[in-house]
Amino acid sequence: MARGMTPSLRRPFGILGLLLFLFVYALGAVWIAEPVAALHPLIQLPVWLLLGLAWVIPFRPVLLWMETGRWRLSR
Repeated sequence: MARGMTPSLRRPFGILGLLLFLFVYALGAVWIAEPVAALHPLIQLPVWLLLGLAWVIPFRPVLLWMETGRWRLSR
């Protein structure tokens, strides 16, 4: 390790946070699966597409924070 560099706990905390988020998100998806499955297939499609992509949205800021310590890129 280079002199003056200390390891950060951002990465382990970020990974644990993302795993916890995915676990809770998956539980939520399982919880709503039965009511959504009862809907017409053309209504199910956008619901599952939205839920299938929505979990990615929180990842970018957390990954950025893990790397830089900031929540957004400075302009």
